[in-house]
Amino acid sequence: PGFSGADLANLINEAALLAARFNKKAIFMSEFEEAVERIIAGPERKSRVISAREKEMTAYHEAGHALAAWTLPHADRVHKISIVSRGVMGGHTSLLPDEDRYLWTKNQFLDMLVVTMGGRVAEQLIFDEVTTGASNDLERATKIALSMIKRYGMSESLGPRTFGKRQELVFLGREISEERDYGDKVAEEIDEEVKDLISMAYRRAEEILVTHKPKLVRLSEYLIEHETVTGSQLDAIIGDDDLGGEPGTGTPAVPPQPPSYTPTPRQPTVPRPAPTMS
Repeated sequence: PGFSGADLANLINEAALLAARFNKKAIFMSEFEEAVERIIAGPERKSRVISAREKEMTAYHEAGHALAAWTLPHADRVHKISIVSRGVMGGHTSLLPDEDRYLWTKNQFLDMLVVTMGGRVAEQLIFDEVTTGASNDLERATKIALSMIKRYGMSESLGPRTFGKRQELVFLGREISEERDYGDKVAEEIDEEVKDLISMAYRRAEEILVTHKPKLVRLSEYLIEHETVTGSQLDAIIGDDDLGGEPGTGTPAVPPQPPSYTPTPRQPTVPRPAPTMS
């Protein structure tokens, strides 16, 4: 969901290249999964060497995101968790919606904030320490909270109105400045509202991870050993079910065949008699 036609074409081409690189005769779902991650986050950085301590902290960080999303009713489902470095990321948790989305609700935004804070809370809960790995999470959480208040009128104290007039590059879709149409007192209220939203999300994430701490530890230990967990495996680990097979196994990803079509035989045409002139 969210990919354009060109993105899907690029995805299939990348998956085909990966299958050919491993001398496969067909494209499996493992190639499609890897192609998606290459497009979104870049190729794996297998040359990056990390210590056992850093690997453990990354595993708990990503497990905190995943467990929060798995618990919350309005969060997108967890598609994959990985602690393999890609680009500038030490690990990532992929959340996949069931369909393309054009409208967001306040409950979805609130759950998104909780999921974003899950990694930071897991570090604090397990190691009694925080790292720089949550910097992007904090930036995203602040941006979501500001959008809820200033763009979508989702603040209970400030009411259903917008704040600030954005100046954008129309053809590039980038925001370059904002014309402020509110005073210093309202600005302070906006700051307080942002702080309250993020603090509330932090407390909610903390409540979830403390309640489900054994599942957090189990998921993190599995991540440390295998480095990657898919959505179906996540349900098995957290739901106390038996783990399935390794990811990437199964039948080739063959597209569905179109329905068979049997043409109706054409009847022979009988020539019409030429008209007679009287």
